[in-house]
Amino acid sequence: MRARQAEFAIKELNPPLPPLCGDLPGADIVAAGLRALADLASGKRREFTVEALLVAVGARRLRAAGLEIPAAPGWPETPELALYAAIRAIHPQDAHSRYNALIRRLVSFERVLEQRTSRSALGGRGDGKPL
Repeated sequence: MRARQAEFAIKELNPPLPPLCGDLPGADIVAAGLRALADLASGKRREFTVEALLVAVGARRLRAAGLEIPAAPGWPETPELALYAAIRAIHPQDAHSRYNALIRRLVSFERVLEQRTSRSALGGRGDGKPL
């Protein structure tokens, strides 16, 4: 069920996640963050969501791996602190563990995306051999 929801969310993005991303760990939360950032940029949304803040935390690395990150107004100077504050407002008792879990999901997504994009750029597995 969750995979179908993630697949639907990913297809709804404008621009969509590249085909290399759909099955990555954490793709669902990154897709939700990208969608929220696009809504902020278009004026459909006024506040950053937890998912949008998570994408803001990883924006530099995600851009370097080839993802388009929408430019949203009010981008936080320190997205890590803004993310933690947003989580603490919703879950004050376990904000730290939730923050760490989200960061782990983001890092997993980034690592696999970087591996896939470097392999794709080389036309194979990253070692010069075809997939």
